[in-house]
Amino acid sequence: MVKASAPQGVFSPTQSKQESKASTTNSVSRSIVEAETKQREAKTARLRALRLLKEAEAPTPVAPKKVARKRA
Repeated sequence: MVKASAPQGVFSPTQSKQESKASTTNSVSRSIVEAETKQREAKTARLRALRLLKEAEAPTPVAPKKVARKRA
């Protein structure tokens, strides 16, 4: 005798209260971390562009000439 099985997804298991709370906490924390990462990367890109602009505008420093010392 073959048992008839229900199609998948019809009787999906529900999460317990602890699992649903953990899932919510996990998704919120991940979104916060992603937002902080995007802000940090944007700031880094902005500062890098400013630094490269400043380096391009600044003249190259001339190295001082070394003076030969006489021995006594």
